[in-house]
Amino acid sequence: MRRLLRSGRAWVVVLVTLLAALLILKALLPAEIPGNLELDRMGRIPVQEGGRIKPIDTIARTSLMIVSGRQSYTGAEGRRLQAMEWFAELVLDPQSAAQREVFRIDHPELVSLIGFSNDKRKYFSLTEIVPHFQSLQEQFARIPSESALRNPYEKALVKLQNSLGLYDQVAYIFVPPPFFGNAQRTYGMIIRIHEDVATQEPHTESHQTARNALQLFANQFSQLAAGSHVQAIPPVPGKEASEWHPLGQSLTDTLGTGQFDDIVTAWANLSAAYQEKDAESFNGVLADLEAHYAQRVDHRAGKAPFEHFFNAFSPFMVAMQLYVLIFIVAAFSWMIWPSTLARTAFWLLVAAFAVHTFGMAARVYIQERPPVTNLYSSAIFVSWAAIPLCLYMERRYLNGIPAAAAALMGFVTLIIAHYLSFSGDTMEMMRAVLDSNFWLATHVPTVTLGYSATFLAGLIATVYIIRSSLPGGVDRQTEKVALGMVYGSVCFALFFSYVGTVLGGIWADQSWGRFWGWDPKENGALMIVLWNAVILHARWARISSTVGIMQLAVVGNIITAWSWFGTNMLGVGLHSYGFMDSAFFWLMAFNATQLIVILLGYRCKPPR
Repeated sequence: MRRLLRSGRAWVVVLVTLLAALLILKALLPAEIPGNLELDRMGRIPVQEGGRIKPIDTIARTSLMIVSGRQSYTGAEGRRLQAMEWFAELVLDPQSAAQREVFRIDHPELVSLIGFSNDKRKYFSLTEIVPHFQSLQEQFARIPSESALRNPYEKALVKLQNSLGLYDQVAYIFVPPPFFGNAQRTYGMIIRIHEDVATQEPHTESHQTARNALQLFANQFSQLAAGSHVQAIPPVPGKEASEWHPLGQSLTDTLGTGQFDDIVTAWANLSAAYQEKDAESFNGVLADLEAHYAQRVDHRAGKAPFEHFFNAFSPFMVAMQLYVLIFIVAAFSWMIWPSTLARTAFWLLVAAFAVHTFGMAARVYIQERPPVTNLYSSAIFVSWAAIPLCLYMERRYLNGIPAAAAALMGFVTLIIAHYLSFSGDTMEMMRAVLDSNFWLATHVPTVTLGYSATFLAGLIATVYIIRSSLPGGVDRQTEKVALGMVYGSVCFALFFSYVGTVLGGIWADQSWGRFWGWDPKENGALMIVLWNAVILHARWARISSTVGIMQLAVVGNIITAWSWFGTNMLGVGLHSYGFMDSAFFWLMAFNATQLIVILLGYRCKPPR
């Protein structure tokens, strides 16, 4: 029997290890795209958006995420299509892309407005929306300017309006609208008109007609340039004051010279090959495009291929899956094979931490910024910073509690980060007042470490309360160890929260001329410091039992979540990012779960 149990343990460890390895290997392998079009190579080409040079793959993923709420979609053929497949069709053959059901519309009234009152679909194509543009424009005009005054229907309208605007902008960043069938014919027409202007006698009717035609094109291209948020054409070598510029500006310049930029022409040829489904020509033109870009971009574009790999690997998604596996293994370690499964959970946590660290380091390398620059990066940093402490505690005590707490924290924060990515590029350029690597590398990580340690203490307490409520409860040794882990985490949290808050005041004094202004974010940071001090005094004065300390630590989760997200949604203060419906719901849901855990603490069994 003993031999059977031992062999069973070994098989479980082997299977769990293989599952973790498969998750990582699957992410490392490139996604298969049917056909012979080398769209993966197209995704590595650099462009400039928002002041940052990035690969086309990033534009494709963020655009589809905003429009559709996901980075892939199911096509009419029933196959899951990747973001680059959708993007290539959109920019190279927009008329075909208009048939794709990518616009997500959830509100039933808005679905009815576009003529699908009895349709339970959530995704619609541009072709289905276009006939209702006039009705939509009338509805758009009635949307209140202040977001706080909008009802759910109006918020759904704003989302659709933003999606349609982005879709229209993205569709024509490489190839202009089909004025004469396709870009090649349009460009040929422009060259002929330019020749007419140059060769015909001035003041003649034909000369004036040609000039009017050029002016018409100039108006169209100026509008195209003004509406583009992507600069797709790199600087021209040897030309003074040359910089990245949009397609519309390049075409406007062409009207004066009669000579098209080689990259502009190459994109037109790529569009023609794509529409003709000529893979050989497509790949050949793509090779020419890569050569043109390589000759004209500087060192800033050198990170585009790495960012493309980073996008494909999706390290935070892999880490999220590993955290789920870790929590399951750690939970089972409390019931069977404690030592074996706890040790397995520890090594899985090492693997997850390595993947998570790679993701953090990759963002630092791409951005050339410290790890925390916005709300998204704070989410991935909070759990990452706590894992080394969890690894230390798990290695020392091998009881599954730190591993389970780390897994919970990692999964929840990475889920938060995933939903925050719906707003667009998560590595955008910094605001001027925040554009300081010194303060980004001191105040922000320090105060975020305070968040991280406070959450860790609360999650260890959560795991302890749940374990104590289960049949059998915990023994006195586990109680002592868990209390020590919470105590150490709170001490760590108090120190970094206090130091981070002081550093924030110094930064505020330099940026805004005052150390403290009772801003909601500042008040939230102070609440964390004070609450951690309350927990320590309750422990030192012995005015609270072990379960009471655990319940106080769980309350720390609520306070920290409020400081992290709640203060940002008040609509007041220098740190306000605006109210977010989905964030408010999940914040309240999280607080509700913490209240349930606190109440569950009153049912904890005394230690054995």
